[in-house]
Amino acid sequence: MRSRVIGCCLGGLLLGGSVASVWAGNSAGPVVKQTTAPFVTDANGSLQMEVDRAISRGVKWLEAQQKDNGAWSDPQHPALSALALLALERAGASGPAPNPAVLESGYAFLRSRAKPDGGIYSEGLSNYNTALCVLALLRHNDAQDELLLRNAQGFLSQQQARNMIRPELNGGIGYGPTGVSPKRQHPDLDNTLVSLEALRACQQMALAREQPQSQTLDWQAAIAFVSRCQNTTANNPVSSEVGGFVYYPGFSNAGEIELPGGGKALRSSGTMSYAGLLSFIYADLPKDDVRVVAALEWLKQHFTLDENPGLGRQGLFYYFHLMAKALCASGVSQITVDGRSIPWARELALRLINQQDGSGLWLNDTGRWMEKDPVLVTSYALLTLELLRERL
Repeated sequence: MRSRVIGCCLGGLLLGGSVASVWAGNSAGPVVKQTTAPFVTDANGSLQMEVDRAISRGVKWLEAQQKDNGAWSDPQHPALSALALLALERAGASGPAPNPAVLESGYAFLRSRAKPDGGIYSEGLSNYNTALCVLALLRHNDAQDELLLRNAQGFLSQQQARNMIRPELNGGIGYGPTGVSPKRQHPDLDNTLVSLEALRACQQMALAREQPQSQTLDWQAAIAFVSRCQNTTANNPVSSEVGGFVYYPGFSNAGEIELPGGGKALRSSGTMSYAGLLSFIYADLPKDDVRVVAALEWLKQHFTLDENPGLGRQGLFYYFHLMAKALCASGVSQITVDGRSIPWARELALRLINQQDGSGLWLNDTGRWMEKDPVLVTSYALLTLELLRERL
């Protein structure tokens, strides 16, 4: 019989119930303590019931989308199936259990994508796919996957950049070398985030099982890379950008800002700023570290549910997903906007409920980063609601 193990997963910072991260400042690798931290925003429970109903409808729709081979959406990207499995498993933690046959078929598909090099992927994007598959398999917690997960952990650690021609890229992790065009063979903040999350989850599993931890990643180098993705007063004179993050040093998907005196500066974006904060949390930076403080300040100043700051509706549901994870992990319950205190978890839950389609799915009307794929977007929405549910 499988047991539930408290550790990191994509559906929330941790596998367990209502928790918050406590920074412990361990340079050898991250260590997490758990504290109960509910965000009470709906005393009569009506919103929680609506969230439960939305989750139930989304789960039913998602289960019906599984292919005969156990995959969801495009089988060439097993990360899409991993996200669906995480959403289904996480839903079962507080509601009706998902169909066991659906789960077992899905995990069998992930296992079928394991490669001799330790990665879990089909063709390209080997690091990204491996990281998300690791998170899903860890959540499933089946003894038969132990060797596969150890090999995948080694694969992810080996992707950390070293001795790059551009030294500012050292310490980060990119899409992976397999099937990637030369232009994309560089580290970026998003791939670094999912890798840190997966590797931290592996450490949490080892701690829970009282097994030796494999110290295969240079965490200090990873922190240095993430730090170089953050706009500071030294590299960006625009005060409204300081504290936010870009995709990788020297490039932002949100573009550039024209400076009044000439020249340009990189614009911070919402998704990457939450990714930067989460990366610092996974790497166990102290909560009072100036980089963490600056990241939280930027995110509070740019808080909105109408768009992904700097990117409009591009990547909107991924933005919601990272927002929920980062703010919950940071213990933020209220955000002040124009003098008004906003219970962000309640507002985000309401926004997602209102955006659900009658059939149970979610969809972005803007297709950047595959967000016209209803499986991907529904998985993001479910994972977000499942995390918010515990804080309503």
